[in-house]
Amino acid sequence: MSSRTDSPMVRSAAWRISLWATLAFAFGTMIVFIFLHRFIADDIQRRSDAWLSGEVEVLGDVAERTPKDALYDRVVGEVAELAGKEVPNKASSETSSNDSVFFLQEGTDSSLKLWVGAGSGQNTLQAIRKKKILSDQPTDLRVSGFPVPFRVASIRVDDGSQIYLGLSERDELRVLNSLRLRFFLLWLLIVLFGFAIVFSTTRRMLSHVRRITEAASRIGHSDMHSRVPTTGRNDEVAQLALTLNRMLDRIESSMHQLHTITDSLAHDLRSPLTAIRGKLEMSLSAATHGEQAEPIVSAIDELDRLSEFLNQSLDVAEAKADALRLTRSEIDLDELLRVMVDLYEPSMAERGLQIGFGSAGSLKIDADASLIHRMIANLFDNELKHLPAGCSVTMQLQVEADSASLVCEDDGPGFSPDVLPHLFERRVKGRESNGHGLGLAFIDAVARAHGGAVTARNRETGGARISVSLPLAAR
Repeated sequence: MSSRTDSPMVRSAAWRISLWATLAFAFGTMIVFIFLHRFIADDIQRRSDAWLSGEVEVLGDVAERTPKDALYDRVVGEVAELAGKEVPNKASSETSSNDSVFFLQEGTDSSLKLWVGAGSGQNTLQAIRKKKILSDQPTDLRVSGFPVPFRVASIRVDDGSQIYLGLSERDELRVLNSLRLRFFLLWLLIVLFGFAIVFSTTRRMLSHVRRITEAASRIGHSDMHSRVPTTGRNDEVAQLALTLNRMLDRIESSMHQLHTITDSLAHDLRSPLTAIRGKLEMSLSAATHGEQAEPIVSAIDELDRLSEFLNQSLDVAEAKADALRLTRSEIDLDELLRVMVDLYEPSMAERGLQIGFGSAGSLKIDADASLIHRMIANLFDNELKHLPAGCSVTMQLQVEADSASLVCEDDGPGFSPDVLPHLFERRVKGRESNGHGLGLAFIDAVARAHGGAVTARNRETGGARISVSLPLAAR
């Protein structure tokens, strides 16, 4: 039985755990950043709105106090330019504020009365006319020719004109873009670093679980003394290893008790049977008439059948408990089948049966030679017992993936419908059978003990088909 647990890294449990943990961390930190980004953006805008509201009031007060003479435009314009030098969030490398701040005074006739800023104020005035801007409530305004919107605050002066002070959101966006870029780089570094830590830690922890799995898979029918590796750490993995070892101790103890009971039972039953058979053989040699010898021969045959029934019953019981003792060796299944066919061919010819054999060449299996020999003998014995004269039997040996498949087919009456679902259960047999109902159960037990399987069904053209699959020996 193979239990290779090595898999590509992306299919490993460590990869999946690390991936999901990293995704959860990345998603959580992204949500935190979104709230943080929103808070900073709102705070910057709040500061900008406070600056705009304060400066537009100052400009409105200056416009009201300045006489409406030839120097009005110059005085108010210089005050507006001076206010532009105090722009919040402005980069220190910038020396001019004309492109980031504008001052616009709209006359009572909706004409451009005063403009301080970059370019012509007509575009800005047209944008203001299209969008109603309330006093003391800063609003976003997009102006043709400027890729970044302005934050605009307004105030009405006593002469009926309207003063507008606009602040470009370029510096605010620059701060936010710089924040996003730095966060993204830091977030990516932390996520990758966290993934590496989680993956290495999880992989190191699960590597011990993998070693436990591989060691446990090697503990089978022929090796009940090995134990899974343990560590000095008192964690969940160490507790798992200790629990598995204690369980294996109990299983080994149970197997030993089962073997002791079956050995004692076999010895206690075989001894009187052997003694009785010996006395019957002595009586047979002393018998002088054929009529006296016939009952003795019949009794010896019955004792042989009883011994065979005893052996098969014990083997099936051990196999059902996964305790069948195997002495493995490399067997050429093709060679063994040829020997068995030659051995049974005379008996089948005497019963009027024909036998054929199809080979796929030499097929080596790692199995218990005695049990495999008895399993194949059971297949032939079943055909001899249940097939009427004139039928034919075909033994076909073929390769299926990593297994050797032995197919036994006949053209007889097949399996009874009421028996077919229970063929591999003990003491299940047809109404006309005089056996013990252990033949197919024994075949199934031997195949399972070797890591194989057995299937049985009726052929569509008539007859029965039994297929035994056994793993090929490792090359």
